[in-house]
Parts: sequence; structure tokens; C-alpha cells
Amino acid sequence: MEALRTAGLAIVVSIVVVAAVWGALALWFKLSAKRNPTLLGVGAWTFFCLVVIVVLSMGRIAAGITLFAVLFAALLIWWSLLKPSNDRVWNDDVARMTNGVAAGDVVTLQNVRDFDWRSRSDYDARWETRVYDLRRLRSLDMILSYWAGPTIAHTLVSFGFDDGAQVVFTVEIRRRRGQLFSEIGGFFKMYELSIVAATERDAVRVRTNVRGEDDYLYRVRLAPAQMRSLFLAYVDAANRLVETPRFYNTITANCTTIIYQMVVRIVGRLPLSPRLLLSGYLPEYVHAIGGLDSRHSVPALRALGRITERARAADRSPSFSADIRAGIPDLD
Repeated sequence: MEALRTAGLAIVVSIVVVAAVWGALALWFKLSAKRNPTLLGVGAWTFFCLVVIVVLSMGRIAAGITLFAVLFAALLIWWSLLKPSNDRVWNDDVARMTNGVAAGDVVTLQNVRDFDWRSRSDYDARWETRVYDLRRLRSLDMILSYWAGPTIAHTLVSFGFDDGAQVVFTVEIRRRRGQLFSEIGGFFKMYELSIVAATERDAVRVRTNVRGEDDYLYRVRLAPAQMRSLFLAYVDAANRLVETPRFYNTITANCTTIIYQMVVRIVGRLPLSPRLLLSGYLPEYVHAIGGLDSRHSVPALRALGRITERARAADRSPSFSADIRAGIPDLD
């Protein structure tokens, strides 16, 4: 009997510790804009959780559980009241939100980003209105930008038209001015979500030429009607974020899972895989479901599709998009 009581106490304490750690992280990341409130909030929460653990260790299990339930319920109420917003002082690169209007085959995109980057802090900011005729849509490319080793990459999707124009859609966190990125903070409502349409000379070049990331381009096999549907899905998702802001989440709402959710609605059921979270291995996933050039293995496509050096050489070239694709075979 005593063994069961001890085991039960250990389970209760473990649950309290896990919930306490979650609560401390939630307070830390949500209050991180100001040092004193952060320390005060996390300190008070930690103190009360320690009191609960002391009460439990004294054998007063019912009292300890009741006390912690009240504390945790109050924290959850505060958490549920946190709402995303589009009304903040944002970094310049996410200061505006792309939105679009479709009229038949013609889509007008507002706030297409076309920055001229010289460094992370030195750039000419340009936001443009551009018109795209979906009857001229010809290609779909996936671009992976590696910034944290081989397992993690940022995913961009580029649509190509028969006049050589390319437009990139990228799912971005909306960082407030001066705010740093934290993968852990992405679990705790630290950032809002944004979909940005941009030129390749902006969206790719800032990663390869300015941030020093390593980029790879893969041609994606998708039927014309499905490419059109995906383009419109991006526009619809961007419009919805303008109307209804949403928090970024490192797992459920990031640059890869948002794309997966849109593609599933277009092509039907697709298998789940850890590669959807370990986005650096996304080419293996897309190749396995028949979405890449089947004539080549993934290592061969990776070697052919490495655009880092070509992007750095092309730099501000007006033919940037054509230059980075030199040597990448068209789909059969």
C-alpha cells in the first residue's frame, strides 16, 4: 500500500513539474519584451510551484493538487486570452502583408516585396503591386534554405510564368522591431504568422548573399490545374491572415506544415512523416511521393539544384532567376 502511495505521489509530482516548466517558459517568452515583468512573473510562478511540491512532499496530496489546479487554471485563462495582432511595430521585411484579388485568370497581388539588400540592416525597401495571369503559369519550384545544419531549412515555393517572371511565396514569422528569433519561443505564441510574396532576387538573394545560408532548388511535378490551385491557396491564406491574425507555431504552423496543409486540400491525402518537421529532409519526402524528377536520385538533384554560388555570382543581375537555374534540368 505504501509503495502504491509513493508511486502515486511520484506521478503527481512529475505532472506538476512538467506543467510548471511549461508555465515558466510560457511566462518567460510572452513577457520577454520587458526584463522586470519577466523576472517577476517567472519568479512568482516558480515560487508557487515549489510551494505545491513542498505541500505534496508532506503527504498532503489533495491540498497540493487543489492548490496547483487553481494556479494552473489561472495560467491557462491568461494564456487563452492572449490574441495575435497585426498592429505592432514590425521589422521592415515583414512590415506589410501580401494580399491579392483574383478576377478570372488574373491575380493582382499587393505588397509584393522586392527589397534591394546590401546587408542585414542596409537595404532599399520596395513593396509593389504586380499582376499575374494564371494561364501563363508554367512551373513550380521548391527552394530550401539551410540556416541551422542539415535537418532544418526554410521552405520557399516559387511559381514560374512563360515570360520568365517568378514569384516566391514564403511563410514567415512576423518579428517585432528588434525581436530575435527563438525556435523554443515559437511554441509559446511569441510571433505572429505572415505569408509574403516576393521576387526571387529578394527572397533568395537575402538568404544566400546576405545571411550566408545554403540554398537548393528542386523542380516540383504538379499538374497545371493543381499549380493554379496552389497559387490561389496561397493568396487565400495570405488574405485570411490579413483579416484574422494567427500565431506562428514551431510545429503546427510553420513554413512547411502550412504548405503541407494547402497541398493536401488540393491533391488529397498525403502521408505524414517526420521529414515534414525536419524540413531539411523534405526533398526525400517529396521525391518518395513522386513530386520530384524521377530520373534522378535525391543526392543527384541536390547536387544539381545547389544554387548558393550561382545566386552569389548573379547578385543583382536582372536575369537572376534564370542564372540560378543554370544546369538544373527541366522536368521530363
